[in-house]
Amino acid sequence: MTGVRRIPNGNPIPRGVGLFTGKQTSVRIERDVLGTGLNFRRTDLPDKPTIAATLANLCRRAVHPAFERLPPRCTSLELPGSNRIGIATVEHILSALVGLGITDARVDVEGEEIPIGDGSAAFIVEAILASGTTDHLAPLEPIIVSRPLSVSDSSGARIDAEPSDRPRYTYHLDYGPASPIPPQSATWGGDPDDYAANIAPARTFCLEEEARAMQALGLFKALTPRDMLVFGPRGPIDNTLRFPNEPARHKLLDLIGDLAFAGRPIQGRITATRSGHALNHEMARLLAGL
Repeated sequence: MTGVRRIPNGNPIPRGVGLFTGKQTSVRIERDVLGTGLNFRRTDLPDKPTIAATLANLCRRAVHPAFERLPPRCTSLELPGSNRIGIATVEHILSALVGLGITDARVDVEGEEIPIGDGSAAFIVEAILASGTTDHLAPLEPIIVSRPLSVSDSSGARIDAEPSDRPRYTYHLDYGPASPIPPQSATWGGDPDDYAANIAPARTFCLEEEARAMQALGLFKALTPRDMLVFGPRGPIDNTLRFPNEPARHKLLDLIGDLAFAGRPIQGRITATRSGHALNHEMARLLAGL
């Protein structure tokens, strides 16, 4: 299948702090050699190691000791041969790249984590669009979902992939009848403009009790509900939703970023129900085997 490879012209994104490390970090998205895929480089380390966004470099270690016994709260890359986190929280920037149709880029990172910004991918998308992209006519073979695939876990979360003549990602969110976040869904059909306007601005979120528990463990000390989307019993605290289904849109944003680890654009219908990063990674492995 012949398609267009799109690469960024190169631009920094706003400097900020990492959500889990709390440390200042900066990122610059650079053009890269056509066909090399999506890669990250730690420019603050002496040898400036490059870490490809591949399944082999997915890090299974918890980003913070508080999460050692919990499912992953973000997606991290491992420094090759080191068995330690090289760059944490890469899912939003990968989602932005995939959402804009970018297949080849190098992300230079000065620090241990991607800046969290406002919890969305909008500030990343805006930086990319400000510098523009370059299209290259080149053979681009997508992963074609030719048969139904499915992954699930003991909680009832699942992801299904089915044949389709075009990409279509859907996320169904349901935390149950007692949750302040009502059941909701979001869908993206692969269009970059739709991604920039309707998926990228959706922010990461948590429940009030989760935020309090994590702050008690030393996380998010400098953040307030005005900086994060925190849900109390009556909805967002000191904040306003950007979309009625913003939580589902953000889960969809994460799904798009995590499935970038499959290695190529995906032609198929992906339907995720209550999935998180771990299950997203499992589906990426299945897709990569097609």
